[in-house]
Amino acid sequence: MEVQRLRQVYIVTDDVEAIARFYIETLGLEEQFRDGPNWVQLSAGDVSLAIASESEGQGATIGQPVPVFEVDNLDEALAAVAAGGGTTGEVRDMGEHGRTALASDPSGACLLYTSPSPRDRG
Repeated sequence: MEVQRLRQVYIVTDDVEAIARFYIETLGLEEQFRDGPNWVQLSAGDVSLAIASESEGQGATIGQPVPVFEVDNLDEALAAVAAGGGTTGEVRDMGEHGRTALASDPSGACLLYTSPSPRDRG
């Protein structure tokens, strides 16, 4: 398993619109795209910041930043987390957007792995 890049960081909230507005108006971040009331992705240089609803947060705690790492093999990444003393959640198949899974390190801090869809791998 190899980490390809830190893709984004997301924050789960119960008020996506208000928190997105905070980052847009306070920090001057620009909206990249929006998935209705569930997800707003903002441009923050090379890494994006996303504001997620609880339904999109995959079980992460409200207010806790979650780094999203893109990996070449999701199953190997989850096995490595478990072997290293962390915990793993269920894999979510997002179709053309690939597969994701929430995990945590031994201290309980959340991280999310994502792997591209087979079509994107060429």
